[in-house]
Amino acid sequence: MRFGIDVCTLGDFAEPGRVVDVAVAAERAGWEALFVWDHLAFAWGVPSADPWVTLAAVAQATTALRLGTAVTPLPRRRPAVVASAVATLDRLSGGRATLGVGLGGVDAEYTAFGEDADLRVRARRLDSGLDVVGGLLSGESVNGVTLLPRPLQTPRPPILVGGASKAALRRAARWDGWLAAGDAEDGTMTVSPAEIAASVEYIGRHRDGPFEVVLVGASRRNDDPVLAEYADAGVTLWLEHIHGRRGTPADLARRVEEP
Repeated sequence: MRFGIDVCTLGDFAEPGRVVDVAVAAERAGWEALFVWDHLAFAWGVPSADPWVTLAAVAQATTALRLGTAVTPLPRRRPAVVASAVATLDRLSGGRATLGVGLGGVDAEYTAFGEDADLRVRARRLDSGLDVVGGLLSGESVNGVTLLPRPLQTPRPPILVGGASKAALRRAARWDGWLAAGDAEDGTMTVSPAEIAASVEYIGRHRDGPFEVVLVGASRRNDDPVLAEYADAGVTLWLEHIHGRRGTPADLARRVEEP
């Protein structure tokens, strides 16, 4: 199992320079990935940062971290614009981009701007959006349009799907893997290794071949024995959750600098 960081880019971490500082410290300490949230939290009164601008800054300040979103609510974005952003980030970072997608968990981020928050509508838009994004990133012609320049990764940057429902797991099986949320705001885990193993088994029944399993969680150290249980359950990338409600900036800095 590999280890990375998921930064909640709300509140204090809505300041992009602070995320860059975390990324530099993480790479120095040996973490392998940095993902960020994708929220319009200002729609409900909380400062939030744009993920693509933030990740572009991180790409320029690092050389090895895999960079991604956990997760982009594709139904509230234009798929062609997302594909262009991912391709640009992939080229800027030297082929380190990953796209995490989901339905989006906050209705206000849709309704505040007159968009439909109905889950069935979002699910249809997610699937159609994935077809567009996946096709464009793979170099296919979509509606007579080909994305240029193409991303560096072939056949395209990985696409991970978030969510815990059976529909989300089947969707993850159609793409490159699953991205799961596993912790509460206070830093306790809410998803057990057994539950992860059951979901991994379900995905495997709907897919031929290997797939990525990414779990966002909270731990004291990377050698915490419980993490081995998640690895045995099928987790391939652990994303340590860095957010302001978990502890003080000093506490979070120590967790990043002393994995």
